[in-house]
Amino acid sequence: MFKRENLGLSAVTMLVAHACVSLQAQAADALPVTADKVSVVSTTPLPSLGLPLERVPAGIQLITGPQMQKQRSVTIADYLLNNVSAVNVNDTQNNPFQPDVSFRGYSASPLLGTPQGLSVYVDGVRVNEPFGDVVSWDLIPVNALTNMALIPGSNPLFGLNTLGGALSLQTKSGRDNQGAALEASVGSWGRKAGSVEYGGVSQDGSVDFFITANSFREDGWRDYSPTDVRQLFAKVGWQNETSKLDLSYTGADNDMIGNGMTPSDMLRTLGRDTILTRPDQTRNTLSFFNLTGSHWFNGDVMLSGNVYYRQSRTRTLNGDGNDDVEDAAISAVGICGTDANWGFEDSCSGALNRSKARKDSYGLTTQLSFNQDWMQKKNQLIVGLGLDQSKTRFGQSSELGTLTSSRGVSGIGEFSDEGEVSLTGRTRTWSVFATDTLSLNDSWHLTMSARYNHTKVENRDHLVASGAESLSGDHGFNRINPAVGLNFTPTKDWTWYGSYNEGSRAPTAIELGCANPDVPCKLPNAMAGDPPLQQVVAKTYEAGVRGTLAEGLRWTANVYRAQNDNDIQFIYANSSGYGYFDNVGKTRRMGLDTSLVGSQGNFNWMLGYSYIKATYESDISLANEVNTSSDGDSINVDKGSRLAGIPAHRLKFRGEYAITPQWSIGTNVLVFSDQYAHGNENNKDQGEGAKLGGYTIVNLDTRYHFGNGWQLFAKAVNIFDREYSSGGMIGESYFLADGTYDGGEDHRASLRAPGAPRAGWIGVRWDFGGAKQASFTN
Repeated sequence: MFKRENLGLSAVTMLVAHACVSLQAQAADALPVTADKVSVVSTTPLPSLGLPLERVPAGIQLITGPQMQKQRSVTIADYLLNNVSAVNVNDTQNNPFQPDVSFRGYSASPLLGTPQGLSVYVDGVRVNEPFGDVVSWDLIPVNALTNMALIPGSNPLFGLNTLGGALSLQTKSGRDNQGAALEASVGSWGRKAGSVEYGGVSQDGSVDFFITANSFREDGWRDYSPTDVRQLFAKVGWQNETSKLDLSYTGADNDMIGNGMTPSDMLRTLGRDTILTRPDQTRNTLSFFNLTGSHWFNGDVMLSGNVYYRQSRTRTLNGDGNDDVEDAAISAVGICGTDANWGFEDSCSGALNRSKARKDSYGLTTQLSFNQDWMQKKNQLIVGLGLDQSKTRFGQSSELGTLTSSRGVSGIGEFSDEGEVSLTGRTRTWSVFATDTLSLNDSWHLTMSARYNHTKVENRDHLVASGAESLSGDHGFNRINPAVGLNFTPTKDWTWYGSYNEGSRAPTAIELGCANPDVPCKLPNAMAGDPPLQQVVAKTYEAGVRGTLAEGLRWTANVYRAQNDNDIQFIYANSSGYGYFDNVGKTRRMGLDTSLVGSQGNFNWMLGYSYIKATYESDISLANEVNTSSDGDSINVDKGSRLAGIPAHRLKFRGEYAITPQWSIGTNVLVFSDQYAHGNENNKDQGEGAKLGGYTIVNLDTRYHFGNGWQLFAKAVNIFDREYSSGGMIGESYFLADGTYDGGEDHRASLRAPGAPRAGWIGVRWDFGGAKQASFTN
């Protein structure tokens, strides 16, 4: 009989015992800190034999599903924002399921055009979309997760796009989640949410199952901003003494409105719930099958792997004000139309931009883990290979339209040839990887890793007009990314570590299809030309320490320096949103992350602080017409200029107090410093909106257990109703402060992503059947 209990080991980190895996997690879970247990983590996305945490040269942070449930996190990003010191969110779309998440200055965003730098895995499968490496947070159901691990740095073992870190998510099984639960909540913004889950194990213990479904609907706190999210997750598993198989399915059908940034003068005049133009709709659907397996040949050798198929579909509908279409609209219908509410006879100056993308991905990964001594020293070796393929069919159109008094756009049935695209992008990546951890003695542990990636991107343009530039092209990228780390463990309570690692990201089909500065495009609705781009390479140095300061008091701290070569960014060619992708030379992120976790009696708390200096390390020129330092066409960005959208200081506090054994109350306090707005990359603009001010947010949550599985919970956000903006951009607007159309005249505007006002929700949860084993006949 082999180590059967390890067959369900998490793909990245499994908490065997010991809360020190994530200091943030301890405070949120209200558990005392202990020092007499052992935590085991896996250093690859797939299950492995696992290493004791003190031998892992990284500041891994683990969060469990119950912790997210206690704080009623709507998405993974919601929990990270409130509890992980190095995370901030630029809420550009103002939709809870479309956050732009930044960790150490690297983004995982659903928005095309955002420089992506974080990889996201679900049960060993990378779920960054093949078209732009974006992350669709709405396609990951929170109530299906048993834990998640945040791995910092450019760890090559986590494959492409791991420039600043990797987020690995593990899903629930019926073996660990037996019984059933029902949950429902209501509250501000017309929100109605509900979920159901059920899990069990067969009578002989060989088969388990789990299923959960949830529905989320709300009107949104901004005008014309409803959201409807429906998610489903199911898993069936089988295991014996040496082997384990799990087959899971994730489905989603979501309709989200995220109306984006609005000029600050309109927000002041009409209120922070006002929007600029509408609609701004995204519809996502998902079907995701994943088969994972593990087999123990003996107590020291393990084979693990997965095979997956993932299909996601995205449709967007964006209504934009646009003075470029006015003449065409007049020509098409003979008159723009008149709306008495506007006071203008020419009230048509808009476009309805539509896009649709079908993304099919499939692949496999397998690895062998060996836990065998080498030269009488403890040693663990993992070798593996992977193959991932994707096909994206992308189409778009731009319909001329008229603006209504509420700044909506109504199509007139005439389409612009410039906005039409039909493109197929294929991406194929195969890789081999290896990692070895050797214990030189009881105190020193050396880790060496490497991964070779070969990526091929093929674009095929199906609408090449006469004289037009084709989007078709073939591109190949190859690289070996190394890593080395050293741990020093002088006592069981203290670990010191240092590491160097490299990661890379190959340009995606959409970046290669929108890379011509002479023919800029407007994402996500236009592409033109595909000059070659270089792959991004990140090189990260990190050093850290974690340990016990006193009984019930633990501390972690780490410093890092990460530099990107050939960084890819979306360069705005003009203030109307048109631009192109390009390599911008070198960028750098340097910083400090630290946290202090304490537990005293019924009170548990966490205090985290993060500092980051994110800068351009190459002199570049960017097209910009509205920056006050512009020469009328462009601005010069000097080496050392700060990257936009990244606050330098972040301070977070989480406290939880058990008033009685049944009743607890918690609070999160978030403090962010100011940040430069996009459009002020040279940090020299002197106009309104050049910088966004810092802000402080306080949230509250509480739970009361009545017994027999019944629980009442409530949550309130921004309880002091602080007005703030989490993101911003210097651009142009065709609208006056009172929201009326400016007759086709554009002017400089400070565009803001306003933060949500005070809001609250209350709900009830019933867990039943968990005290006894839920069973069925196999």
